[in-house]
Amino acid sequence: MSRPVVDVVLVNWNSGDQLTAALRSLVDYGDGLVASVVVVDNGSTDGSDRIAMPELPLRIVPAGSNLGFGAACNLGARMSTAPYLLFLNPDAELKAGVLAGVVAHLDEDGAHKTGVVGVRLIDTNGETHRHCARFPTWRSFVGQSLGLFRLGRGYFKPIPLLDFDHRSSRQVDHVMGAFYCMRRALFESLDGFDEAFFLYMEDLDLSKRVVDAGYRIDYRADLVAFHKQGGTSDQIKSRRYAYILSSNMVYVWKHRPLHEALVVSGVTLLGEPVSRAARFLAQRRPADAWAALQGVGMLYAGLPDVVRRIRRARLSKVVARG
Repeated sequence: MSRPVVDVVLVNWNSGDQLTAALRSLVDYGDGLVASVVVVDNGSTDGSDRIAMPELPLRIVPAGSNLGFGAACNLGARMSTAPYLLFLNPDAELKAGVLAGVVAHLDEDGAHKTGVVGVRLIDTNGETHRHCARFPTWRSFVGQSLGLFRLGRGYFKPIPLLDFDHRSSRQVDHVMGAFYCMRRALFESLDGFDEAFFLYMEDLDLSKRVVDAGYRIDYRADLVAFHKQGGTSDQIKSRRYAYILSSNMVYVWKHRPLHEALVVSGVTLLGEPVSRAARFLAQRRPADAWAALQGVGMLYAGLPDVVRRIRRARLSKVVARG
């Protein structure tokens, strides 16, 4: 008989019907394993903060404001106690057998060396997202900023594992936070998500700390979930772009040597705006070019906050080392 061993945490910001679909999938495919569902609402105004689903042990937690993804996940995790935590995006949905398969994978790991399990994510057409990733170096960020991957992918290796077709199960550096199942004890020992990241890269940062602590991250190609990709952040393209750039800088200052952090920051602040806008214009996407330039403007305006976040992230690493 199944036992409720998984607490599911979702972060909501104006997710509307997507959140309803995500919760419905927990009813349909939870397989009796869901102990609780915590939806942390980051100040939604579309009514999705008032959703009700009596079939689930559901709790809606109003954050009061937009805390960001990592901080909201930490809040939700603190309000639950099951041995496994599933962080699920509101634009994701379980498919048949996926939760049971993940729990079995963790249960059967007698040495408890698998810390995180991710699954194959598909879109509305059934196409597989190439969402697993490698831990980046300065070349990864520079190649991404300047569009150099096509010129030298062997040297400027992209962060996503684009050369992996995601059709086979394997150990990886990182699985996307849209479906991220983790042992609670490990999550708590690492102090959860680093809240210096407001949005983006917080899951990659957590994966880096999981692996540094000596645990595995396993990707299961035979277990499937749906993920729209983009989700509610499509509503704020310019701001999303600013979040991505700032989080890249926080990550590199936290995890890479000083000279790499300086190179990445310089390229992000000076080379990225021109390169990104030029590529969008060449593709005849003027609206995206304008959104990118607006995002860089937001990044510049928010630089004092980015510097504070970098300091906070670096301090958290020092404290973790003890």
